[in-house]
Amino acid sequence: MQLSAAPYEERLTAPRTWWLISFLVGVSMALVLLPFGTLPMLGGLAGGTAVAAVAASSYGSVRIRVVGDSLIAGEAKIPVAALGEAEVLDAEEARAWRTHKADPRAFLLLRAYIPTALRVEVTDPADPTPYLYLSTREPERLAQALRAAKSA
Repeated sequence: MQLSAAPYEERLTAPRTWWLISFLVGVSMALVLLPFGTLPMLGGLAGGTAVAAVAASSYGSVRIRVVGDSLIAGEAKIPVAALGEAEVLDAEEARAWRTHKADPRAFLLLRAYIPTALRVEVTDPADPTPYLYLSTREPERLAQALRAAKSA
């Protein structure tokens, strides 16, 4: 089987404010090390900013892709044939599925800074996961890509 270009690919990047927070972590480290001199203070600024930026970048590096006949969401790879209907969730409905409607057996690719999501039923009887909850900025496009991959 030959894989074509992904009809859908999204990286759930961290918001811009997180980069400002990374810099502020560096400033905090610089202030902590200020009594030890200028060189430790500069090292704290650079080191604190770098560590916080790496943490923000790694958290925001998760991807959702539909490639060939598979949905790849973070570390999970699920054949599209094992998936049922996809339900586009607006911000209010997505919050409900993250809280009081949530099933503890569900697979959640959750990013709280992304208000919209897609909920996809899992139809494989051997899989105890009832559904996938995928935070996405473009739930309609992801649902369309899943439908296209199913019909292909």
